[in-house]
Amino acid sequence: MSRVPWAPIALVAALLVPAAGSRFYTFLANDVVIWALFATSLNLLVGYSGLVSFGHAAYFGIGAYATGLLMKKAALPFLLAFPAAGVLAGAFALIFGFFCVRLTRIYFAMLTLAFAQIVWAICFKWNELTGGEQGMPDIPYPDLAVMGRLPLVGALRVSDHYYLLSVLLVGLCLWLLRRIVRSPFGRLLTTIRENPERAEFIGVNVRRYELAAFVLAGAFAGLAGGLFGIFNRGVFPDFAYWTKSSEVLIMTLLGGMGTFYGPTVGALALILLNQQITSYTEYWPFVLGSILVALLFGFPGGLAGAAVALWARTLGRLRSA
Repeated sequence: MSRVPWAPIALVAALLVPAAGSRFYTFLANDVVIWALFATSLNLLVGYSGLVSFGHAAYFGIGAYATGLLMKKAALPFLLAFPAAGVLAGAFALIFGFFCVRLTRIYFAMLTLAFAQIVWAICFKWNELTGGEQGMPDIPYPDLAVMGRLPLVGALRVSDHYYLLSVLLVGLCLWLLRRIVRSPFGRLLTTIRENPERAEFIGVNVRRYELAAFVLAGAFAGLAGGLFGIFNRGVFPDFAYWTKSSEVLIMTLLGGMGTFYGPTVGALALILLNQQITSYTEYWPFVLGSILVALLFGFPGGLAGAAVALWARTLGRLRSA
């Protein structure tokens, strides 16, 4: 039985969401798509390199502020501001990572958190540049006039046009990340995760590879932040706060850090759970926490890992039948 092309199917399904005509579903899908990229960028560190970062939100916030400042204050077009978010976030990841990858395990994790808190403090206090505690509201949508001239798409709302742009850009970023983890570079990262001493023995510069992974993860997190700032119609200091790092780490663990699409599944599951639970009870943190604990214990390989195992078992039964 041929392999099912899940990625193209998911992409087509995502592009068809605005056709439902619901502003709420499009808003929710846009949130999921951007967080999926953010979580997948973290998975490059946690899942493939074995580096647990508690400060990944720093690069998300840097990307969001970079895009917001360039589009709102410098009046640069989105085509320049968006890639600049990834470049600037990657540059900061290079600086921070130079110090972080020299440490291991809990010391690495705590140092990433420390750098992230420095970024948050700068965003919170630098009123002249970042707007301080008030942030930067009213980030404009990119000029998508070309979409208005396309058949079928032209009749959609401006927010729908931005959603479609987000889906295409996130799809491209995920494709690039997929190529990275399947390349010799990605396989070496897995080797380093499993046994760094053995990797060093065969001549691999472990710290250099870990730094490269750190920079790539930061750059893609910055791109996700750039998209999120426009989607949120504003950029605020809490984008770089440690709670954002914990949210994306939960998504990665929930979906399954051992699989490439696990973080996307985790982002979808956590956002939908949060949306449903908050609409039913004021005690949603307790309920959501209990459900997450049950899911993590019930599916130690993550939801995506459980789905892959179930699919393989189903195919096995069909073949035997």
